[in-house]
Amino acid sequence: MAEADSPLPMNGPGLAPMPMEPGPARVLVVEDEPKLAALLADYLRAAGHEPDCIADGAEVIAAWTARRHDLVLLDVMLPGVDGLTLCRELRARSSVPILMLTARADESDRLMGLETGADDYIAKNPFSPREVMARVKAALRRSRAHEAATAAAVAAFASGSEPLRIDEAGWTASWQGQALDLTPIEFRLLHILAAQPGRVYARTQLLDLLHVDGREVTERAVDSHVKNLRRKLEKAGAGADRIRSIYGVGYRFER
Repeated sequence: MAEADSPLPMNGPGLAPMPMEPGPARVLVVEDEPKLAALLADYLRAAGHEPDCIADGAEVIAAWTARRHDLVLLDVMLPGVDGLTLCRELRARSSVPILMLTARADESDRLMGLETGADDYIAKNPFSPREVMARVKAALRRSRAHEAATAAAVAAFASGSEPLRIDEAGWTASWQGQALDLTPIEFRLLHILAAQPGRVYARTQLLDLLHVDGREVTERAVDSHVKNLRRKLEKAGAGADRIRSIYGVGYRFER
């Protein structure tokens, strides 16, 4: 596993760095089955993480607020407050990765979980702790890569001298004062690309950085989001080629 301060590996010449391997994380395990909660905690500790276990949904928000966990493993069926409600409340407060655990594996249930703001949805039956750990690792990698892109974006837009303004706290963006009516995915995409103008991002990298479930979204989805984002930028007067296509590779943002 790479050290936290190691240089980011490059995915070919001129491409943006691939996300680094995630290090130790504070993980909130919200599960009312004691044996399952203990099993998850054991696996998390073995991977170097710090788990906190909670069985009552009514205690989750206070616990997360106190420690600001890096990731939440969240059961759907809970006493006190159900997991879907908690997912909405957590997502309103933060972009913390949320992996939902449930015995209900129907497609409608899974889609409902993702639509409430969850980053992934894991069925308990059959249950594989190793699969959960792999999902945890992937979610942390995406989250930390996004945090790095966010920090770069804050520095890039803090001066206010750029025609593009991005307000991460308010999830809004504008071009020369004209608001861009962006979806959450379009906002993230613009945020990532504009943070490093001229830097080429491969489609696979963008999928990772956008906090989407790679099993459900293809690389073509990135093309669709770019098309919509270009249309909105052009409408605001930014021009049609603000986001340039690099044939066979991906995209870059032009100042």
